[in-house]
Amino acid sequence: EAERQTEQARVLADLVVGAALAHAKRGEAGLQAGSVAASTEIEKYLKGGKAEREDVLATRDRWLATDNPDAGTPRRPLHWPLVFPEIFERGGFDAIIGNPPFLGAKKVGNALGADYRHLVVEWVGRGTKGNADLVAYFVLRACDLVNDRGHVGLVATNSLAQGDAREVSLDRIVADGVVIRQAVKSKPWPSRSAALEYCAVWISRAIPERAAQYVLDGVPVPGITTSLDRQSRVVGKPHSLVASKGIAFQGVIILGQGFVVEPEEATGLIEADPRYREVLRPYLGGQDLNFSPTASATRWVIDFGERSEEESRSYRELWERVERLVRPERVVKDARRYPRMVHEWWKFWNPRQTLRKRIAGLSRVIVVARVSNTLVPMMVPTDQVLSEQLIAFATEDLAMLAFLSSTPHYWWAVVRSSKFGVGAAVRYTPSDVFETLALPELTEEMRQLGDRLDTYRRDLMLARQAGLTATYNLVNDPTCRDVDIEELRSIHRQIDEAVCRAYGWDDLLAQGLDHDFHDLGREVRYTIGPTVRQEILDRLLELNHERYAAEVAAGL
Repeated sequence: EAERQTEQARVLADLVVGAALAHAKRGEAGLQAGSVAASTEIEKYLKGGKAEREDVLATRDRWLATDNPDAGTPRRPLHWPLVFPEIFERGGFDAIIGNPPFLGAKKVGNALGADYRHLVVEWVGRGTKGNADLVAYFVLRACDLVNDRGHVGLVATNSLAQGDAREVSLDRIVADGVVIRQAVKSKPWPSRSAALEYCAVWISRAIPERAAQYVLDGVPVPGITTSLDRQSRVVGKPHSLVASKGIAFQGVIILGQGFVVEPEEATGLIEADPRYREVLRPYLGGQDLNFSPTASATRWVIDFGERSEEESRSYRELWERVERLVRPERVVKDARRYPRMVHEWWKFWNPRQTLRKRIAGLSRVIVVARVSNTLVPMMVPTDQVLSEQLIAFATEDLAMLAFLSSTPHYWWAVVRSSKFGVGAAVRYTPSDVFETLALPELTEEMRQLGDRLDTYRRDLMLARQAGLTATYNLVNDPTCRDVDIEELRSIHRQIDEAVCRAYGWDDLLAQGLDHDFHDLGREVRYTIGPTVRQEILDRLLELNHERYAAEVAAGL
């Protein structure tokens, strides 16, 4: 009986949704055009006879079928106020609890239709662009469906608090006055078959003063940010600093596995023609850095640099190899958008010329894996190609090695980076991490400790035949009390203290940095305590704001 009485209202509502779906790819202008089209069909339905109404229903079905990947299953919109009229007569639900579907941004269009994604972005997301997981839009929708004192509790992927997903959802609702009052930032999904890290958020439209308690990962905190971090006393985002630019770079993007050569083959080619050594070089990747006891390359790469086609052809065997294996996948690309990729296919897609110029006179350079659980930097020779899986710092100053090995740098990177995959590895982005980091004065004390760290750790790794990851797994293992690992922990404690002195934070040293094995939820890590960690992050953000203001005042 209820469905019969609301049948006409559902038809009209279907027309509104269908028209929006059919016009959504044109953005806000499309939604306006869809509104006009829906109004025309609604008037025809209300004033016309049976034939006109059937014609309108056909239009509705056609609109709703727009770009439907599963044509066998017609779309059936759910109109909440018609299903729950008594709820919406009083402003919406008191609470919504759920576990919405997890679907990556780039998969939404394939699974549900590109036009459906356009509709979600324009209508639910109110036009905020970005590659957000589908679950981000469920957060927005849930907040729209609760009343002005309503609460929302949702399980989501941990990407909800990162990058585009955060900007589309949590940033938006908090800007509208909604409060995140409880959260779990990131934990492994309980099912062993699901390789997934999840977060959970408790959101409230309004919180009475007497009940304003915030809980993050089970611990009471002053407040919770949209990144699902503890709210600090310093507010605002960090700015890119001129003084920190031009130092950190992502490595070379070769774009073509045909450039890569196994070591034995490279050795044989060079023995046959020593000239080949000019364009055959070791190729260091993130796996090599983290897992090799010597942090040395396990592959070589053909690097013609910026040589012309004629020059490159003189290395005959190498040219023929690249022509056979690289050229076919390059020349099919759009030459207007990617002229270098198509017309200069024998060259690396992005050779990082600025990086190469900065390190040209250096014998060694500092690198760190771009995606890593350990985030440990190391000195490596410059006579090799550094892959895109590395971040290179254009300096051989061992004081910088000490700074990049310190916990202030580590925690700034963790907070400012996106997380990647199971175990929430840190994805290091120079523009977000290093270029926003206010650097301390590089002191002689830091330089000596950097030298000690570099020398001692190399000897330890060779003795144990362990890479950086295996070595630091031992450093972070509370049960490992081996003398050599204890000494490595001691060096890192001294580095942290030296970096604090370089920043002028003697008061923190007087209180103690609380180095210990701290439970971080998904892992135990040998690091500074949570209270001093937050204080350091606050001070770094304050320093960023101060230095940015000074650079602006100086016209930089």
